[in-house]
Parts: sequence; C-alpha cells; structure tokens
Amino acid sequence: MRGWRTKFIFLLIVYFAGFATAIYTLAPAPDNEARISQKSSHRSFAHSTFNSEQFTKSVNSGIHKCIDLSKEAACRIAEFIKEKIEERQHKANS
Repeated sequence: MRGWRTKFIFLLIVYFAGFATAIYTLAPAPDNEARISQKSSHRSFAHSTFNSEQFTKSVNSGIHKCIDLSKEAACRIAEFIKEKIEERQHKANS
C-alpha cells in the first residue's frame, strides 16, 4: 500500500518535470538557431506540425520514464525506511 510519502515524492517529481519542460519550451533559442529558423520560415505547416508531434512524443516518453523511475525509487526508499524502523524497534526491544 502506498502512503502519503510516496504520493508526495511522486507529486514533487511530476511538478519539477513539468517546470523543467516549461523552462525548456520557453527558453530563447541561441542566436545561430534563431538565424536558421528565420531563413527556413518558408517551411510548410505540415513540417512544423511534424516537429511539434515529434517533440510532444519525445517529452511524453521522457515524462513516462521519469514517472516509472520515481515510482521504483519511491518503493525502494519505502522498503529501506521500513527496514530501518524495524532495526531500531528490534534494538529498542533488546
């Protein structure tokens, strides 16, 4: 059973993943890439849609990997904490 700590850690990871995605998306492009995009502004809408879809899939994949890793890490940490609590209780009872 998952406790509030696991949910809290998961929520923090998702929050910071979203924050990092927003920063990456809103950050200005370097000068050389800005010039390239100005020269290639005649590209079609379909090409920009493809890039948007590719970017979306890439971000979605990364977020899902992050979520999976965070779930695994949270479960491992929960087990570690349980072991430490049991050790201390055992020492206290001895």
